[in-house]
Amino acid sequence: MTIRRMMRGLMVMALLVMVGSAVNAQQSTETLTVYSGRTEDLIAPILEQFTQATGVQVEVRYGSTSEMAATLLEEGQNSPADVFIAQDAGALGALANEGQLAMLSPDVLERVNPEFSSNNGQWVGLSGRARVLVYNTDLVSVDQLPASILDLADPVWADKIGWAPTNGSLQAHVTALRLLIGEDATRAWLEGLLANNAVAYDNNRAVVQAVIDGEVEVGLTNHYYLLGFQAENAEVAAANYFFPGGDPGSLINVAGAGVLSTSDTPALAERLILYLLGNDAQSYFSDVTYEYPLAVGMTANALLPAIETIKNPALDLSDLSDLQTTLDLLSTVGATP
Repeated sequence: MTIRRMMRGLMVMALLVMVGSAVNAQQSTETLTVYSGRTEDLIAPILEQFTQATGVQVEVRYGSTSEMAATLLEEGQNSPADVFIAQDAGALGALANEGQLAMLSPDVLERVNPEFSSNNGQWVGLSGRARVLVYNTDLVSVDQLPASILDLADPVWADKIGWAPTNGSLQAHVTALRLLIGEDATRAWLEGLLANNAVAYDNNRAVVQAVIDGEVEVGLTNHYYLLGFQAENAEVAAANYFFPGGDPGSLINVAGAGVLSTSDTPALAERLILYLLGNDAQSYFSDVTYEYPLAVGMTANALLPAIETIKNPALDLSDLSDLQTTLDLLSTVGATP
């Protein structure tokens, strides 16, 4: 046999293996149903990679995290969902409190620092989302920024603040404030922001855009929105400020996932979560969405301070589940309709 024929034979064998793998993937009858509180443009690429790697089909229902959590609570034992992916820990905690999330195996739980997972083993964080104060570097210097998020209620910040009170991440942060400083102090803080004519925007991206444009000097948001703007234009006149010393403003919330207790395929559901904690997905969260990867051993994007340098306030993220009281408070003080 000539070398050319040998090479041709090896190429044919390799092609047959590739075709066989593709056929096996196409013929897979395994399917997972995912309810996602994360937007399709963000999470769909990773779910598609999971299907390509495993042959497991993923049917996804998208909506806001609060909407998906409410749907799951309403469906109860009749829910077709196998996995819930949420943009904050509070929604996962709410489902866990109602017994709708299954216990995860040690193989899953050991992948994430306990600080960013359920204290009873029913959900894990997939990526970290630090709350920050984004500021316009042309209008305010870093030494003028408040030492605490609570200082934003001071009249010195009148007409200078942007926020998104109808946004889920802001509402989760207010829930954290209720737990950390109490209901009365949180109400007083909200009333102080309103007295300071804090400008309400529809979402975090709009807050950051307003800061860049100089409509406001500072804005409450998640850390990664500014990095998205900087990826398009590195010269934007804005920077993130991480509140120091374990201040309530330095909360690191998580986007996370859990397996529904009613899932018929819990092992397969865990396989998806393990994939989301694997190198490919964690690198995607770090390099594409600029979030903090939470799998043990993964490092954050070089544009971000190491997560270990941010002193998270002492709080069990599962306790962020009482969103309704926060919604009522925001409405009562006039922050939301």
